[in-house]
Amino acid sequence: MYNELPADEQSEIEQALVHDADLAAKCADLLLAQRALNSLQQNPRPDTTQAILQYSRTFLKAG
Repeated sequence: MYNELPADEQSEIEQALVHDADLAAKCADLLLAQRALNSLQQNPRPDTTQAILQYSRTFLKAG
């Protein structure tokens, strides 16, 4: 899914996908889910970021 296998193991997986339609379908579903999840971007609200920054400044003043 993330291209993290050594080349020989990746080759074995690719061969398994060629010869096992059920495995290939499950892999395709996982790749679609991965793509959908990767497209989501979550960011904190600006006031949350400001609260964290303000809190961290208290440590700078204390030291």
